Amino acid sequence: MDFLNAYYLQIITFVAINAILALSIYIPFSAGQLSLGNAGFMSIGAYTAAILSLNYDTNIFISIIAGALVAALVGMVLGFPALRLTGLFLAIATLGFGEVVRVVFLNLKITNGALGLPGIPNLNNLFGGYLKAAGIDSLWGLRFTQVSAILTLVFSFAVLAVCFVFILRQEKSRIGRAMAAIKADEVAAEVMGISTTYVKMLAFAQGAFLAGLAGALSAHITNFISPGDFGYHHAIDMLLFVVLGGSEVVWGGLLGAFIITTIPEVLRFVEDYRWILFGMLLVLMMAFRPQGIIDANLFKRSKEAKDTLKQNGEVSS
Repeated sequence: MDFLNAYYLQIITFVAINAILALSIYIPFSAGQLSLGNAGFMSIGAYTAAILSLNYDTNIFISIIAGALVAALVGMVLGFPALRLTGLFLAIATLGFGEVVRVVFLNLKITNGALGLPGIPNLNNLFGGYLKAAGIDSLWGLRFTQVSAILTLVFSFAVLAVCFVFILRQEKSRIGRAMAAIKADEVAAEVMGISTTYVKMLAFAQGAFLAGLAGALSAHITNFISPGDFGYHHAIDMLLFVVLGGSEVVWGGLLGAFIITTIPEVLRFVEDYRWILFGMLLVLMMAFRPQGIIDANLFKRSKEAKDTLKQNGEVSS
């Protein structure tokens, strides 16, 4: 099964990680906040988890959770002053925050500066150790390394599923309705008695948590991180996940993450021209479908079509 080699499995695993990053952009956006600081929160989660695992021999799962929590805490601290800004001003301020974090990590001794942190404990090795302890050398004709990589993939998608279900349930809750009200009209939301500062800060912290979670996961998959991995270009990539897939519904970011992660690999056969072709696809998409591939009306039309078919069936019977 050559298609299950380590390279392809890691690409699929990073579809899940990038989808989590898309969700980290979507949550603040659903409260009317355009944050471009998630590359900074991702780096905070990645470095926190990596340092805990490398320097303090902390369990990988605990390190990942700690990385996400530290990112969320920083998000809350940053959120209070930053959320006084809106629109483009907030986007520029948060993008600047991400660059400040990158420069800080570039100059800290504990982060090893520009050389980065190599030898981060790997999730594949962790799951491989569990397999060895269980006496499993192969499974269903798959090699030991393939099975451990598949377990890492499944774990990543399980984390994504938990995040996705949480957001779906939150959107139907009082908090979710408050976020939608703030996005529609913040002044009207305040008049209705909604604590806009609290709701926006909560959305900001949740986005930071998810970005930190994705960073911590990726650090324990790639074995190496450096400040260059979290530059402003990465923040733009995250925004593209949501813009391309659709920013109005949570499914849009997931689709955007899948497309942007896989298309460059699909176009690899054209070598250097693949980035030109990929850029052309994005430009065409922005020109002819600026709302993204999936929008809220798509689900409404689908529901209306089902209702019409159901009514027609009842009439004919």
